[in-house]
Formats: sequence, C-alpha cells, structure tokens
Amino acid sequence: MSTPDSVGSGFDRLWAELEPVGRNPVNGGYRRFAWTEADVCLREWFAAQAAARGLDLVTDRAGNQWAWWGDPDAAVSAGDPGVVIGSHLDSVPDGGAFDGPLGVVSALLAVDRLRAQGFSPARPIGVVNFGDEEGARFGIACAGSRIITGALAGDRALGLTDADGTSMAEAMTRAGRSTAHVGRDDQTLARVGAFVELHVEQGRGLVDLGHPVAVGTSIWPHGRWRFEINGQANHAGTTRLVDRHDPMLTYAAAVQRARDLAVRHDVLATCGKILVEPNGVNAIPSKVTGWLDSRGGDPAGVRALIAEFTDWLSGAGASLAEESWTDETFFDRTLASRLAERLGEVPLLPTGAGHDAGILANAGVATAMLFVRNPSGISHSPVEFAERDDCVVGVHALASVVEDLAS
Repeated sequence: MSTPDSVGSGFDRLWAELEPVGRNPVNGGYRRFAWTEADVCLREWFAAQAAARGLDLVTDRAGNQWAWWGDPDAAVSAGDPGVVIGSHLDSVPDGGAFDGPLGVVSALLAVDRLRAQGFSPARPIGVVNFGDEEGARFGIACAGSRIITGALAGDRALGLTDADGTSMAEAMTRAGRSTAHVGRDDQTLARVGAFVELHVEQGRGLVDLGHPVAVGTSIWPHGRWRFEINGQANHAGTTRLVDRHDPMLTYAAAVQRARDLAVRHDVLATCGKILVEPNGVNAIPSKVTGWLDSRGGDPAGVRALIAEFTDWLSGAGASLAEESWTDETFFDRTLASRLAERLGEVPLLPTGAGHDAGILANAGVATAMLFVRNPSGISHSPVEFAERDDCVVGVHALASVVEDLAS
C-alpha cells in the first residue's frame, strides 16, 4: 500500500530531476520554451518516466506525449475510452517551477500509488504532457491542445514565428519532429473519455479558504491581441524632442489606457510583452509591437474593453489584431460533482488562468480540474510555490478520483 511518505519521497525524486532543466541561474525562474533544447530534454524525461513504468508512449499529431496504462484503442472499440491525467512542462519566461510540472509529476505519482495498492483499472489510464501550453515562444497559449482539437489549424500553427523569426515548423524540425501531419487529431481525442488536470492554484483562493485542494468549476473568457505602433527611427543625441516621432510614447499611453479601461469594465488587462525596433539604446524606435492580454468573469466586459481600446489605437494611428480568444469555459458539472463527492468537503473554484483542460472541455471532452494551494498566491514568477505536504495531498486526491473513474 502506498503511504504519504512513499508518495512524498517519490515527489522529492521527480522534482529534483526536473529542477535544473531550463532554470535561469540569475533569478531561479524557468525558460522552458516549446521546441527548444530545454523542451527536448523535458520530453526525453517524460519518455523515460513512461518507460520506467512500462507505459506505452504515443506522440500525437501536434507532438503532445501520451503514456498509457492499458490499451486505449481497445477501450474506444468497447465504447469506454480512457481516463487521462497530466498537464504540461513548458513555462513562461522566468516562470515558476510548479505551473504545469506539478500536474505531470502528480499524475505519474498517482499511477505509482494506484499500482502500489494493487489497483487494476477497468478503463485505460493515460498520463499526458501537453506541448507549448504557455505559448511563450510562438504567442498562442495551449497550442498543443488547440491543434489536436482543431481550434488552431495546423498550417497556421506551423507558420507562427518567434521573436527571432523562426517558425514553429522550423523549430519542430530542428528538434527532430516531423511536421507532415500536424493538425486535428480525432483518433487521439477519441481515446479520452475523461480528463482531470491537476494544477497549482495561480491565485489566493485556497489560501483564503484554508484548504490544500479544490475542484475547478470554470475558466474565465480570455484572449490575446497584438498592436503595432509605427514611428520614425532617428538619433537619440541629435534629434530635438519636438522633431521626434517616437512610438514608445504612444505605447506607454496605450498601457495606461488599457489599465483605465480594465478598471472601468471590471476586467483584467495586461501588457507584458513588447518588441522594439531597432531596439538600440541610442536610437529612437521605428516601430513598437505590443501585446495585450485581457480576461474577466464577464465576456461582455472584456469585449467592451477591446472595442474601446481599438478605437483609441486607431486614433493614434495604430491597429489591433486578435491572436486568440477563448469563451468562458465550464468544466463538466457531473464530473466536477463526482470529484467533489469523492474528495469530501473541498472548495469549488473558478479560475482566470487558461489551461489545456479548458481547450478539451470546449472540444466536448468531459473535463475537470484539481487545484493545489499556492501559499504565495503568485504565479508566472520564480516565487510561485506549493508546500510539499499540499503536493502530497494533491497526489492522493488525484489518485482517488482516478481510481473512482477507472473502476
């Protein structure tokens, strides 16, 4: 029988293996971007974990990895597809250690716990590592799950470029991955009868509620937009202020405008990424490209912000283009209720963060989420954290619900 101590020691071991991969030695954050050396290393680690457990590893048409305990195709033929758990291993720039990897590590440990107690699943159990969930390199979040569900066309995905002009197609090829079949993957989706994603909470909900674990209920509507502001490149030391056409001034005003509109419409707005050309200390920029992330509990509020922000940019001679939009996502209510009943008195929480679980839910997959307490309440930052004891509680909660769903 698996014990909290054995789960804890397993957690320590897996966490130590992942800890150095893609870590920034300056601030302790992580740079695990899609189809980079760090990403390849993480994929190899996942494959090794699958092999160590005798799980069958399958890679889908977008490069997502699925490790199966049992035969998923036989289950599909029998009309009772599998139960999948897992998350992602990539990160935002200088992100925290827990966002994504906690879900993958917990899924592997849940399999270990179930096997240790002699559980024999009636349905196959899969552990998934979704690729490019954060969208840090190519700009579209949850790219791996969006591609296989058809929410992101394969051709469009392959044509996306990073800040250096490298396309996703080029990056995948350099990483040794064929791009010939990138696109919607109905065979993979058919294998998923239910998906439960465990994730570190990215806010203070569980801190305030005093509970280590919660069941997710929904994801706020959210989107990303790109705006471009043109100026005139010139010399920083010889061009009078009155003669300058500096797009950075407009960008600064745009950031403040987005913030003001967010307050007015009671939603969130963030300008966290910027590309400056030519990006020289002693040169007035010729062009500034900015990105806006907006989300909130009310989709009408987000759309109102975007409409007013578009009008304001137009008046400043700039334009706004939508890169992605996801409607409000509700997780499967029956599945969420089943998880909550299984786990006893646990809170039910919505979230403002996007997840692969949301993409699958919008594609018709029965999906649920578990959140593990984050005592800092901070995410997408090196100080993101979860206590080891809470992580162990999360593993046992995940194993319990999988045992119920796969019986």
